[in-house]
Amino acid sequence: MSTFELVQGVVIGLVVTLSAWQAFRKLLPQTSRRLLARASARLDRNGRGGLTRRLGRWLQPAEASSGGCGSGGGCASCGGCAPVKLSNQVEPPQPLQFRARL
Repeated sequence: MSTFELVQGVVIGLVVTLSAWQAFRKLLPQTSRRLLARASARLDRNGRGGLTRRLGRWLQPAEASSGGCGSGGGCASCGGCAPVKLSNQVEPPQPLQFRARL
């Protein structure tokens, strides 16, 4: 295996790992926040080294900055900030309109 193939494999692996992490955070925000909080609590304990504690504080998830209620899910996650559209208020279906190509 050449050096180029090794570097290429490392870079591709890093890109795939970071992409999977971002997708995980985007699709499962509560779960990712819970995992980060758990990892942060384990790293930021008394008796740990300074670098380890700093990493734990850096990993600590931020509170919901827009809502201010501290729910952790962002604005409108609890339904108390803004009116919620009720399920019985369904918009009527729109018919499809096909146009001929010229």
